[in-house]
This record gives sequence, C-alpha cells and structure tokens, in this order.
Amino acid sequence: MKQVNKMTQLTCSDTEIVTTHRILSADLNEHGTLFGGRLLSIVDAEASIAALRVAKQTVVTATIDHVNFQQPFHLGDAMEMHATVVHLGQRSIEVFVKVLRENLTAGQREVAFTACLLYVVADHNFVMPVDEIIPETASQRYLVATAAQRQQARQLMRATNLELSKRI
Repeated sequence: MKQVNKMTQLTCSDTEIVTTHRILSADLNEHGTLFGGRLLSIVDAEASIAALRVAKQTVVTATIDHVNFQQPFHLGDAMEMHATVVHLGQRSIEVFVKVLRENLTAGQREVAFTACLLYVVADHNFVMPVDEIIPETASQRYLVATAAQRQQARQLMRATNLELSKRI
C-alpha cells in the first residue's frame, strides 16, 4: 500500500471551482433553451476538478443526484458554476454544484440549477489525504451537516436500483 502524506483539513473554499460559460446556439434544445444534457455534461466535467483538488488522482462519477433545474438558460445568457467539496468518504467525494444564470443584457442573476455529484477514486487502495472538510459559510455548514442524509438516500436508491435490475 502506498504511503500518503496526510493533511488533516481543507476548507470548502480550498476545493471550490468557479467557471463561467456563455450559452451559444449549439447548446440549445428545440425549445430554444439550454439542453439539460449539455448542462449536466459541463457540470460533471467541471465539478470533478473540485474532487481532484482533494484526491489528487483519477476520480469517476458515481452519481449525480438532488438535481434541480430551477430556471432555463437562453441564448446569450452566461452560466456561472460554483462547485465545492462538502463531504468525504473512504474513497468517495461529494461535490455540491450551484449554477447561476445571468442575463447579460439586463444584468440579472439568479440560481438556475443545483445538484450533488458523488465521485469515487478509481484506485481501490486509495487513502484519503484529507481527514475533514471545514465549512465556512452558512450554506456550506448546511451542506456539510446534511451530507449523511444524502448518503442514506443514495444507499436506499442504490438498493432500489439493484432490485429493479434483477427484475427487468
């Protein structure tokens, strides 16, 4: 087993990534709004950076859950994504993502999308180099405090999905 220099703590802000994307015509669906699959693809790719800031090695997406499409994005809008690590398991890293929609001509900004992504380190011998994620803001404290509830919900959904797979 590989020896890892263990840090003890990281703040949520230490893992945060912020990216901005402009909505272009190639991103739109038949309704003239951002295609949800395109948004999920961008979110998954960018949020993995937050997980990599902790793991420092290859992670794979295990789940994308608590997905909430709140507002549509339109041509010319900007989407500003904030992703931060809010929970650590033995090999898993939960990242919370919030995406703001900005109407660039009106200067209006609003939360348009939120989700939780669970990444797992591919190496089965991996030792988490961080013991604890420390929240700094009220929203981070809430997300860290409720991580166990989301983990239980994932475990229940996994059991449900396994049972479904057996029956179809």
